[in-house]
Amino acid sequence: MTIHSTHNSQTRVAESGKFKKQLTLTDLTFIGLGAIFGSGWLFAASHVASIAGPAGIASWVIGGFAVLLLGIVYCELGAALPRAGGIIRYPVFSHGELMGYLLGFITLIAFSSLISIEIVAARQYAAAWFPALTQPGSSSPTLLGWVVQFLLLCFFFALNYYSVKTFARSNNFISVLKFLVPLLVVVTLFAFFKPENLHAQGIAPFGMSGVEAAISAGGIIFAYLGLTPIISVASEVQKPQRTIPIALILSVVLSTIIYVLLQLAFLGSIPTEMLNGGWAEVSKQFSLPYRDIAITLGMGWLAFMVISDAIISPSGTGNIYMNATPRVIYGWAKAGTFFKAFTHIDKASGIPRPALWLTFGLSIFWTLPFPSWEQLISVVSAALVLSYAIAPVTAAGLRRNAPDLPRPFRVRAFGIIGPISFMISALIVYWSGWNTLSWLLGLQS
Repeated sequence: MTIHSTHNSQTRVAESGKFKKQLTLTDLTFIGLGAIFGSGWLFAASHVASIAGPAGIASWVIGGFAVLLLGIVYCELGAALPRAGGIIRYPVFSHGELMGYLLGFITLIAFSSLISIEIVAARQYAAAWFPALTQPGSSSPTLLGWVVQFLLLCFFFALNYYSVKTFARSNNFISVLKFLVPLLVVVTLFAFFKPENLHAQGIAPFGMSGVEAAISAGGIIFAYLGLTPIISVASEVQKPQRTIPIALILSVVLSTIIYVLLQLAFLGSIPTEMLNGGWAEVSKQFSLPYRDIAITLGMGWLAFMVISDAIISPSGTGNIYMNATPRVIYGWAKAGTFFKAFTHIDKASGIPRPALWLTFGLSIFWTLPFPSWEQLISVVSAALVLSYAIAPVTAAGLRRNAPDLPRPFRVRAFGIIGPISFMISALIVYWSGWNTLSWLLGLQS
């Protein structure tokens, strides 16, 4: 089997002529960083410290390396087949239309609802300053809060409506703001750094089991999941064979460095006397770690900056998925397993506008007051994970079925890296828990 037998060269030329190749390496790297580095950094440090102690630093490094292996597999796929909505179309090339349909359905649920989840999170954080946005004693929005959410969705819709470059510029700006605060936190907290904290009660008070638990139960592995938006915009990337692999690898490496520095700064800045009760108590003392440590150290201004970033970070991630979801819908339709109308691309802007309108409608729908909102978040996490699990399988299938496919980035030792990356993705699915996966697979009793 060859790729052209499922997707002929004429279609490829037509697609390339409609999409505008305007995204640079900087744009693509910020898309990856922005998708990976959301609001998770605000909570993870104290949770990881409670599970692994100072050895949690190693957990971040191991988690980053594990996701990097998955990213390397995507490098081969993205460079060989730079297609819009690639995460849907690759399985079609390797395993047929049924696999593409199933993954398209799962990914559409995940991506479109993630936009809403991030916007809701931004509104909830903003309620700390504007209580009228949230109902008293609840996380549900008031009418004003829902209107604010709707206006944010309209704003991000507009940013993505006119050109991919407009989106990229706005995302670059938002991403810079997102990273300024974490970097400021690192620099400031290192001024209070106490090296003795790193060996208080031992470097690894909970042993290797604590290090492993921090990766799974501590949520470290989930904090790194954000590579697929890079693949989704592959048709709009300048020099995709070179740019996509570099952006994928840079996104994971830079995120790992920032996560490690944040964890190290938090561990070292905790007042030593607060560790007398052991590391297990840290998450109770610092529920929102960087805000709480700033207040503990008498830096109200830094706590203010952290809360500000808590509003910006999820908003930026929502904007990224407002951009990625239409490409997923387009890829699903292009694969022949969704409505053909969604393959239309506006000639002037190069934007798949019918798919963008559907994305906008779904993002509004997901902001409605569902009775099981927390369950929805868990299901979305599992759906994202399943979209990663297919990458190693697809790459292996294409190695067998399309051996002559030009691969500008070819993973060496794929016989080792491929199975390991699949085991990693399988573990992530397992860590999601059956209760979550059963909802996604329609097997909930």
